[in-house]
Amino acid sequence: MASDAKSTGSTKLDAVVQNVKAAEPEKLSGLALYSRFALAGAICCSVTHGALTPVDVVKTRIQLDPATYNRGMIGGFRQVVQSEGAGALLTGAGPTFAGYFLQGALKFGGYEFFKQQAINNLGYETASNNRTAVYLASSGAAEFFADIALCPLEATRIRLVSEPTFAKGLVDGMGKMLKNEGIGAMYAGFGPILFKQIPYTMAKFVVFEKVSEAAFRSFPKDSLSPSAQTGVNLGSGLMAGFAAALISQPADTMLSKINKTKGLPGEGTASRLIKIAKELGIKGSFTGVGARLVMVGTLTAGQFAIYGEIKKALGATGGVEIAK
Repeated sequence: MASDAKSTGSTKLDAVVQNVKAAEPEKLSGLALYSRFALAGAICCSVTHGALTPVDVVKTRIQLDPATYNRGMIGGFRQVVQSEGAGALLTGAGPTFAGYFLQGALKFGGYEFFKQQAINNLGYETASNNRTAVYLASSGAAEFFADIALCPLEATRIRLVSEPTFAKGLVDGMGKMLKNEGIGAMYAGFGPILFKQIPYTMAKFVVFEKVSEAAFRSFPKDSLSPSAQTGVNLGSGLMAGFAAALISQPADTMLSKINKTKGLPGEGTASRLIKIAKELGIKGSFTGVGARLVMVGTLTAGQFAIYGEIKKALGATGGVEIAK
């Protein structure tokens, strides 16, 4: 049978070429590639959000009851532990891990997928010249689908944190909400979560891409050690987290408020949101922003560092970079 490879005219050289090609890692594409992006995203989001559950518990308490929890983040930790015990800091850990596992898979996997679709439709050069728009559109589209999966779990988490005696955990809490309030209660916060998460994710990916692009322009990626590349991912992720936290803070506060309790009979989500916005005002919308800056900055830095390492470990190297 004839070989598919072109001959160089030298049997020995042909053998060397074939050995080199055999040693090269296979380039992934399609489902094999994007499933790895999704798994890396699921792991990085669930691990980071899960690890910061205590911070999120305190942040949510400050947002929901600022009159009681008025001593800042450190004081809030002490108040929760003194009144409910250290275990209370892990309230909602189950919904947090499960929700952000699903959301991370769809967000990071979807971002890479939609970015590739933009490149396919626009052409590489056009996509590269308009990469900020590509980053914004890809991250926004990915987050929309990710939030469909996240919303019921986030609603359950907030109810468990705001009412510690409401249920024993994720399954019990979701069951009670569905039975007593219907599926609508699980998506009562869908509007606020989109208002919060889409700008958050757009800022997160754009700032990360821009900061890392600037860093690698000054220090070429190929010349950096793996640890230095991870350091760039951490630093870029930290900047991205600060920007994302500030942009999405008002919607995060509204999301906590709307999921704290069920609405009045006949009261729609839109009317509830308008009422909450009026009650909060500008200052109230940024309640707990200090705790959230710490939380989001830390977890975003961790996410991008973990995401990059897991992609490398899984051999997910077939993505297309459009940075110049």
